[in-house]
Amino acid sequence: MTTVRDATFEVLRRTGPTTIFCNPGSTEVSLLTGLPDDLTFTLALHEGSVVGMATGWAIGHDAPALAVLHTTAGLGNAVGAIATARVNRVPLVILVGQQDRRHLALEPFLAGRLAGLAGDYPVHVDQPVRAQDVPGAVAAACHRAVTYRGPALVVVPMDDWAAPYEGETPAAPARLVRAEAAGDVGPLAAMLAGARSPAIVAGAGVRAWEPLVALAERLGCPVWQESFGARAGFPQDHPQYAGVLPADRPRLRAALAGHDVVLAVGAPVFRQYPYAPGPLVEPGTLVALVTDDPEEAHRSPADLACLAAPAAACAALLGLVPARPVTAVPRLRAEAPGPPPGGRPLRPAHVLAELAARLPRDVVLVEETPSSRPDLHRLMPARNPLGFVSAAMGGLGFALPAAVGLRMALPDRPVVAVAGDGSALYGVQALWSAAHYRVGALFVVLANGRYAIMDRLADKQGGKAPWPAFDEVSVSGLARALGCEARRIDDHAALTATLDEVIPALRTRPDPLLLDIQVSVDPDFQP
Repeated sequence: MTTVRDATFEVLRRTGPTTIFCNPGSTEVSLLTGLPDDLTFTLALHEGSVVGMATGWAIGHDAPALAVLHTTAGLGNAVGAIATARVNRVPLVILVGQQDRRHLALEPFLAGRLAGLAGDYPVHVDQPVRAQDVPGAVAAACHRAVTYRGPALVVVPMDDWAAPYEGETPAAPARLVRAEAAGDVGPLAAMLAGARSPAIVAGAGVRAWEPLVALAERLGCPVWQESFGARAGFPQDHPQYAGVLPADRPRLRAALAGHDVVLAVGAPVFRQYPYAPGPLVEPGTLVALVTDDPEEAHRSPADLACLAAPAAACAALLGLVPARPVTAVPRLRAEAPGPPPGGRPLRPAHVLAELAARLPRDVVLVEETPSSRPDLHRLMPARNPLGFVSAAMGGLGFALPAAVGLRMALPDRPVVAVAGDGSALYGVQALWSAAHYRVGALFVVLANGRYAIMDRLADKQGGKAPWPAFDEVSVSGLARALGCEARRIDDHAALTATLDEVIPALRTRPDPLLLDIQVSVDPDFQP
């Protein structure tokens, strides 16, 4: 059986710090007893000397060094030396022992309150949530120590080392390249050039679309949008656009099956929502990452992470990878639904389809409608870098105030916010500001009188949700009370008539307008 200790030793071999500077204590015995012959133990008689010797070793090798400290007393004794390493900008990985995780809540003898003990001198302090997260945390600490030029601490309970480690996804790249110049993307270019069937995942970190579009066209490969992204990273009406990446591992593996290299650009690898066991991709698929966000690079389980500006990296890759024929991208046709038959109530897809048919290409679209997001992705492709703006964090209350701010910043662009009524209630106060400052944004509220996505999640749990519906809440009434013009819409004819009136003048609209559109819950929706 492979243990967390075994996996951590492999991380040390791969990343380089195989000399261990240490003054041992009981919380480190399970790590240090019976060290493999290729790891070198170096004893110091005080923790200040432990970190000081590791600092000198790191300076001499121009590479991160490894120190192991004993819980509270050891870390406390070493704080002065840790401060020196930080000010000297020396990369160190420091493992700090902790009492057994199984009774830490009882604060046993030698349990340490370690996270803040060294103050602000560490560049990062990690207390892994699970024992199985320790190898990835150590690998990420190596990368952070180099990126931020200082000591990175990982606190490890003593029982973690014996825990099983099988089939885990470490939260760190196997290799990290800091591309300070265009030529530094060579390793990434070699991976792409040798690919049989590459694919790209684009994320909110792609601010300029043109270099990525050119690279995708040169590679002839499909391009996915990251799940739960803050902005679109690729034109979603491009023939190589493949859709939004699934947010659970089984569907993610199925979507990327058949691709031997997957390049994420400006996107994490890979944002998930419901936990499911198993790897992120099928065996044999290599994952690469380009991002200018160091933390995104440090925690991404990629085979190769490139810390670089996405636009510059994509432009540099254009001259280094061979052109390929375009691979056909299978996509479901986004067929707009017809009017609801027989006077039946509107569904979100009816509203979104009619809105999409009328909006100009340069619209700024802010989205916060969790239960209708799949329909929005399907029917309203982003055609400019602000054609999809959303809250990547997941909390509600973003869309209405963000739309106000976007229209203030871009007074010549049409700005539309599409939100559920549950979401709108978290940011409804922004309508007063919109009215007071005459900010001509359009707010489209899909009102079903409930938290539809929460209802469905409760259904999946097999129990009854304790929260009630809020059908009596009138979003249009609230808007008017805040000084914002509002209209309530109940049927398809009123919807199309209103949109035909409002959308053509949206670019020059002087005042805000809220459309309170009554919709039924989609019976086919699955969160």
